[in-house]
Amino acid sequence: MSSSISITDVGRVYTDTDGNKVTALQDVSLDIREGEFVSIIGPSGCGKTTLLRLIAGLDKPRSGSLTIDGRDITDVSPERGYVFQQGGLFPWLTVEKNIAYGLRARKVFKREREKVSEYISMVGLDGFEKSYPHQISGGMAQRVAIARALINEPKALLLDEPMGALDSFTRSDLQDKLLELWKHKRITMILVTHDIDEAIYLSDRIVIMTPRPGRINRIIDVDLPRPRHRGGSEFLAMRKEILELFRLAQAEPQPEYMI
Repeated sequence: MSSSISITDVGRVYTDTDGNKVTALQDVSLDIREGEFVSIIGPSGCGKTTLLRLIAGLDKPRSGSLTIDGRDITDVSPERGYVFQQGGLFPWLTVEKNIAYGLRARKVFKREREKVSEYISMVGLDGFEKSYPHQISGGMAQRVAIARALINEPKALLLDEPMGALDSFTRSDLQDKLLELWKHKRITMILVTHDIDEAIYLSDRIVIMTPRPGRINRIIDVDLPRPRHRGGSEFLAMRKEILELFRLAQAEPQPEYMI
């Protein structure tokens, strides 16, 4: 099950704690193809997470529109799974009960309960079904969060820096697991990340955003064959290219908005 997502002229303005109007996103347009893996990179505060929340239906744009398979995104839906930066697991629930939460919320647990063990195996957590979040590692907790999002068979999986707080070994392992799941499920995946290497390793395309107000500066096609090797000459050449484009995006003068 996969989807195409269309973002058209989206803008988002919010009020900060001092009462000032802040433009988080300005005139953002992007089409994401069915089954595509897209990464969004940009400096802190450029609106990456805001954009992901809009796609999820957790927030609403001030202007423009977002659609999935031609239907307006107006609210949250199980068809768009969301993985938070810190996982967002319920600490009072075990691994299996965290993963089953979506099925219970949709009132289909009795009919689909066998899917819980299937997804536990899929993310490599056999033997940890009865463990609580405080009893497992950060990488394992993120696997639980991914399984919880996938068990509802979403059309798109939205990932908000799910590997940002992990050590390099655990991060690499989870990247490979994510690619394995993507290839198996063939669903659309959208990843927000600060890690350029991670974006190149995982993505079909990389979206580079400008500093606030967030706009799309460049979209890079990642044409490297999979599996990709981080130390390969093509990988390193693309890394150098994207780093330069990233610096240019931050250096470009941004328009001023009177609000």
